[in-house]
Amino acid sequence: MSLKSLIQQLSDFDTALIANTVGYVDPTPVHEWYMGGSIASLTPTVGPTVGVAMTLEMDTSSPGGKPEWALYYEMLAAIEQSPAPVVVVIKAVGSRPDHECMLGDGMVKMLHSVGCVGVVTDGGVRDIEGILTVPFGIYARGRTIHHCAIRCTRLNQPVAIGGITVAPGDLIHANLGGVIKIPTSSRERLPAQATEMRAFEHAAHCVFRRTDLTIDEKRKAVDALVARLYKPSPTA
Repeated sequence: MSLKSLIQQLSDFDTALIANTVGYVDPTPVHEWYMGGSIASLTPTVGPTVGVAMTLEMDTSSPGGKPEWALYYEMLAAIEQSPAPVVVVIKAVGSRPDHECMLGDGMVKMLHSVGCVGVVTDGGVRDIEGILTVPFGIYARGRTIHHCAIRCTRLNQPVAIGGITVAPGDLIHANLGGVIKIPTSSRERLPAQATEMRAFEHAAHCVFRRTDLTIDEKRKAVDALVARLYKPSPTA
């Protein structure tokens, strides 16, 4: 399966369901792949946002200095050459974290034009109303109205963001619920397993909401659903 095809299939699922599926089928420690609540969707009508990570460090809050855009344009060229959709993960490295403003609607429109589908950042963002004119997901610390000189300082190196580490090439999945990176070991089988998880959750929720069953009856019914979900495949 090509990475582009995988991303298209995973875009059919919400991020919480993907996270539940990964948590059941992948041995990677959970704390290594889901971001904390400080990184939240600012574009709730857009999503899911799924793509391959490119990373960038930016300083938009430190006083003085001159703009440094060379790495930003280098990144745009790399996105344009990517065979799969890209999610740019921007680490804020300026001296005044509450004043970081990583991008606005102009930068978003340029990013979108070359194949970027979203941005994840621990800085702020502005011009959300303009950003919503294109199908582009923003996951950020919040809104910030302005910035100092924008300096792009480091491209495509691992970054610490939202309590996890994101490296170039990681697969990002995000929506209104939050942001995760999908461990490499579970990628290929994830669409099929997420389909099974979605059916399981629907059936389990139907049991949860029933008022004619006792708690013990609900527990037994859900245990049976779990056993069916994880029944070993028959051997040839």
